[in-house]
Amino acid sequence: MSSNKIAGIILIVVGAGLLYFGLQSAGSFVGEMQEAVTGRYSDETMFYLIGGGVSLVVGIVMLTRRGRR
Repeated sequence: MSSNKIAGIILIVVGAGLLYFGLQSAGSFVGEMQEAVTGRYSDETMFYLIGGGVSLVVGIVMLTRRGRR
C-alpha cells in the first residue's frame, strides 16, 4: 500500500473524528444556547466542523486517486 493511500486513510479517520466532536458540540445545550443568542456557533465548534469536513474530503480524494504512471 502506498504512502498516499495510508495518509488518505488517516485523514479520513481524523476528519470523521473532528466532525463527530463538532456535531456533538453543536448539539450540546451550551452550543445550542450560544447559537440561539449570537446566531453562530463557537470558534471551536466551527474549527471542528470545517477541519473535519476538509480533512475527510482530502482523505477521500487521496484514497481514490490513482498514482502517476
